[in-house]
Amino acid sequence: MQRASEAEHPHHNLPVETTVMSVLLALSVSHLLNDTLQAVLPAIYPILKQSLQLSLTQIGDIGLTYQFTASLLQPLVGLYTDRHPRPYSLAIGMCLTLTGLVLLSQANSFAALRLAAALTGMGSAIFHPGASRLTRLASGGRHGFAQSLFQVGGNLGTSFGPLLVALVIGARGQANVLWFSLLALVGIVILTRLGRWHHNHILSLPQLTNTSHHQHIAPRLPAGKTSRALMVLLALIFSKYFYLTSITSYYTFYLIEKFGVSIKQAQIYLFVFLFAVALGTILGGPVGDRYGRKIVIWFSIFGTAPFTLVLPFATLPWTIVLSVFIGVILASAFSAILVYAQELLPGNVGLVAGLFFGLAFGIAGIAAALIGRLADHTSLDFVYRICSYLPLIGLLTVFLPKINSQTNPASNRR
Repeated sequence: MQRASEAEHPHHNLPVETTVMSVLLALSVSHLLNDTLQAVLPAIYPILKQSLQLSLTQIGDIGLTYQFTASLLQPLVGLYTDRHPRPYSLAIGMCLTLTGLVLLSQANSFAALRLAAALTGMGSAIFHPGASRLTRLASGGRHGFAQSLFQVGGNLGTSFGPLLVALVIGARGQANVLWFSLLALVGIVILTRLGRWHHNHILSLPQLTNTSHHQHIAPRLPAGKTSRALMVLLALIFSKYFYLTSITSYYTFYLIEKFGVSIKQAQIYLFVFLFAVALGTILGGPVGDRYGRKIVIWFSIFGTAPFTLVLPFATLPWTIVLSVFIGVILASAFSAILVYAQELLPGNVGLVAGLFFGLAFGIAGIAAALIGRLADHTSLDFVYRICSYLPLIGLLTVFLPKINSQTNPASNRR
């Protein structure tokens, strides 16, 4: 990988002058591997439900354990590594994911499943803040493009997870999860090389004293406006990820219950939705670089509403078609939201990434538990009718202020 010998400022968190595509591609591939492995757990929920006689409430609790572990740790990891970089922490995170997968393949109790979920959540918590920081570091000022490239790897991984589960595991049992440990080993190798690149970049920079650590970075907006903008962004993240969880965790059950499809068919239809999410992700960042983050955020969240409102009343073929539109449109928001937040709080790349990834995981975990309980007492059809209104929260985008760099993205480049 190319060594970053030139930097804009003598600081380990500042980007190199030109986009380092080899690093960005390696980060995208590692994100693909990480999120493929993270997607294995929800993809085998139907198998676990049958083999261990779990209720939907217990399925939701497993999801809550995974998401809650990741959400609590991510901001803390991001805050710490912003101040004290640990180049090889990403490889350590992947080792935790590997341990969780091995345990998941052998778990024969509800408690063991929750421990496996917690370990994979810890792996994700370490991966996302550090990888997001490296993405910005290697972006060369093309922050939206770099974040979208990084995100699309993760979304592709999330979409490949259920497909690989259908092909590798099928109905043969959870022990076949062990095959996915091979992907984790590949990820450890890639992340170790990325750690070496990051270490070399740090060594190439003069050391700063603590008093000069952040002197060159100033907030773009007054504190009050920044706080209000962050609150709006957090509300949008809530809308996006609560609805996404209703699909990623329960879409297979919904299709089986409403249309009588097989488990394998349901997993393939879930792959179609998640692949659409990956496609939408790659569009959001570059469009935000060119036309402004706010436009992308507005269209992505609020623009999903007509499709989500129709979904509960659609036939199976139309359900698949609508899921594609929902996935593409809704997914384009996250890269824009994350870069917008990083511009609101310059110099805190890892903290912002940890906060927003952590919030996304936390919301997903709480949503998984709540939806499971509500579905046990009503039906998944009722759940989807309620969740279809969530994208209307996107109306709050009107309260987001403009940031100067959005109107002239070229100014971010050298």
